[in-house]
Amino acid sequence: MLAKRIIPCLDVKDGRVVKGTRFVSLRDAGDPVERAALYEQQGADEVVFLDITASIEGRDTLLDLVRRTSVSVFIPFTVGGGIRSVEDAGRVLRAGADKVSVNTAALERPQLLSEGAGAYGSQCMVIAIDARRRPSGGWQVYSHGGRVSTGRDALEWAQEAESLGAGEVLITSIDSDGTQAGYDVELLAALAQRLGIPIIASGGAGALDDFRSALQDGRADAALAASVFHDGTYSVTEVKRYLDGCGVNVRI
Repeated sequence: MLAKRIIPCLDVKDGRVVKGTRFVSLRDAGDPVERAALYEQQGADEVVFLDITASIEGRDTLLDLVRRTSVSVFIPFTVGGGIRSVEDAGRVLRAGADKVSVNTAALERPQLLSEGAGAYGSQCMVIAIDARRRPSGGWQVYSHGGRVSTGRDALEWAQEAESLGAGEVLITSIDSDGTQAGYDVELLAALAQRLGIPIIASGGAGALDDFRSALQDGRADAALAASVFHDGTYSVTEVKRYLDGCGVNVRI
């Protein structure tokens, strides 16, 4: 059985790490490269950088940040935000990233996933999905940093993305994001029933058992978190020791 992964997420705006609640009320959380290096020391399996305003502002991902990270951090890292073409993906990967995450651009032009997978391999293409619960049931996909409703069903879009060549899905519950009230385990389990690619859980980590619940009950392959790491509530080391004690296979 593959080890479950713990992945700190660094949302980047204007070159700084920020964190908010349900994608708003952002606060500063430090320098992204310094944060990534700290989490590597604590035993993080990977790091994710999301340039959260690149799609809204119609600009490219911050390549200088990618280059600085690649010479300072030696665990795999994924970069998302502002990647609108296979050429954009190539620039980010050549700058040192191991994977690229696409969200809004893939919703607007799904062929981006197949083009990226064809050029660089499915293992480099992560489909990021921001989902909110519908009052009538199920989950709806939002684009542009969780600001625009697409009307698309999250489970169906995840399946389509997999068929187009996405090698991994990063699913964020907008309802849970930044609340520290726990991951949307129901959403994770529903995805796990439908997908054959790894699932990264995002949105809502607040207690140590939230990680266990996402990985065991939700059957996610990795748990991503931001607030609890940025605020020093828990270190990656503490999370992994707790999971190991619960019988979850993690790299210590």
